[in-house]
Amino acid sequence: MSKGLAESRTELAMSELVAEPRPKPAVPMKPLGIGSNLLGYIGIDTIIEQMRKKTMKTGFDFNIMVVGQSGLGKSTLINTLFKSQVSRKSASWNREEKIPKTVEIKAIGHVIEEGGVKMKLTVIDTPGFGDQINNENCWEPIEKYINEQYEKFLKEEVNIARKKRIPDTRVHCCLYFISPTGHSLRPLDLEFMKHLSKVVNIVPIIAKADTMTLEEKMEFKQRVRKELEVNGIEFYPQKEFDEDLEDKTENDKIRQESMPFAVVGSDKEYQVNGKRVLGRKTPWGIIEVENLTHCEFALLRDFVIRTHLQDLKEVTHNIHYETYRARRLNDNGGLPPGEGVLPPAPASPRPATE
Repeated sequence: MSKGLAESRTELAMSELVAEPRPKPAVPMKPLGIGSNLLGYIGIDTIIEQMRKKTMKTGFDFNIMVVGQSGLGKSTLINTLFKSQVSRKSASWNREEKIPKTVEIKAIGHVIEEGGVKMKLTVIDTPGFGDQINNENCWEPIEKYINEQYEKFLKEEVNIARKKRIPDTRVHCCLYFISPTGHSLRPLDLEFMKHLSKVVNIVPIIAKADTMTLEEKMEFKQRVRKELEVNGIEFYPQKEFDEDLEDKTENDKIRQESMPFAVVGSDKEYQVNGKRVLGRKTPWGIIEVENLTHCEFALLRDFVIRTHLQDLKEVTHNIHYETYRARRLNDNGGLPPGEGVLPPAPASPRPATE
């Protein structure tokens, strides 16, 4: 009996010396990959339809500014772009009215509806720009207007009880009309784009391109691109704002081949080969506005409205407005929105230097 008890104690002591095998750690489940198949339909893809319905109900704002000398067809081109009378002509503008002595800002609002989608369009015209003998600093009223719209939006944002939907009067796109001289850009063109490219999206276009031959047009486009590059002027779409390789490839093609768009505008229709087309009648034929072999108006329309309209709005909000906002809040001692009263904006605020 005592012998058996001794043996059992010995076995117990030996078992304590031998380590028991540890259980294997549980392997965590592999997370579902982006491309993996779900076990059933969830409905994530309906977000696009939800966004579409919301946009159709509320509509959206788009504010476009036109700048250039008188007689370059700014009003006609805008009417052609939106296929409706949205230029200053619809506001009873008199052709015999004298050119203002200083740059005036005229904003005309319209609501355009297509396919159930409403766009609150505002066209900002700048009669008097570049028409004087002395055009020194004539871009300042335009720069002041653009910054005033940023200030108006910012003041709405910092209100404690702010509106659910802040009215957006910020300039999303500035079409800058270049005279079709065929030679080079004027010092005024360079100064304007150099000052304003930091606060607004500038899209340079060559107006009345039908006054040049095809060879002259191509040479002038190349010369303009070279001068903008030499003077360090960034026009939209800016290289540093390309989000991915696809955007970069698409925008590089636009920057290197299309810019500046050589366009012809017309709000008159003519019969050509049994079809009604927008065009300009000349002694040697009809220049079809939407025919790519005649001019690049169709490229400009697709660029501004069909492919880059949303991006124009996003760059305005995320880049130009944020730059202005950061500077103004910094002037206010770094107070976040709602924790102080913004000081008055400077008379002519300057864009932040890089």
